[in-house]
Amino acid sequence: MRALVKAHLAPNHFAMLKSVVQQLRGSYVPCIPLLHRGLYHLHITVKQSLHCILQKAYFTPMFISRLANRPRQLHLDCGMPQVLGSLAIHLGEQCRLSGIATYCGRTWGEQTPQLIVGNNVDIGWQNILAVGGTIRIDDNVRLASKVFLAGFPGHPLDPIARAQGKPDTEQQIGDIHLCRNAWLGTGVMVMAGVTIGEGSVIAAGSVVTKDIPAGVLAGGNPAKVIKQLES
Repeated sequence: MRALVKAHLAPNHFAMLKSVVQQLRGSYVPCIPLLHRGLYHLHITVKQSLHCILQKAYFTPMFISRLANRPRQLHLDCGMPQVLGSLAIHLGEQCRLSGIATYCGRTWGEQTPQLIVGNNVDIGWQNILAVGGTIRIDDNVRLASKVFLAGFPGHPLDPIARAQGKPDTEQQIGDIHLCRNAWLGTGVMVMAGVTIGEGSVIAAGSVVTKDIPAGVLAGGNPAKVIKQLES
């Protein structure tokens, strides 16, 4: 469109039009504080009310229908998690889950993958829980945003088998266990076969490839114990 206008206008006319467009692009209707502040609060109130109704009456019941059990209390926000593959999800009471997350079960094994979540657990925004065998998240665990629990890789190590579209092997998968009161910071990745001990904290951006003992702060790639936490 710009090239077409430029081709049919004299250079000085095009420059004038460009200046006008740039002025209009940054302009806006003047703010009337009393009016627009009221409109803002009305907008937020209506938006949050509709969001709450939609969550409680639509997304939450649908998600609960996908679970293996029926928790009495669940706080689900921003829609509902994407569930892929064959996966049995057991959810405890008073959990808080972001709807912008993915729970994926490995589809090539003989046993149905199990995601077992305790009570009072936070599973944050953009979490990916890839369940190869079992992922167990105990009571009071906190998962910040963009946490990745990698219970299976999805592809084999053999390049020929990978090129043929074959799945990962049984030797590549493993269970993941997050013990009570553990806290995983933003962007933490936990590999298959790892247990994170009770009360331990994993620093943001860490890659956990081996077991972490209870009551420590760990971080890095690969994650290592930084210090013992005071009880």
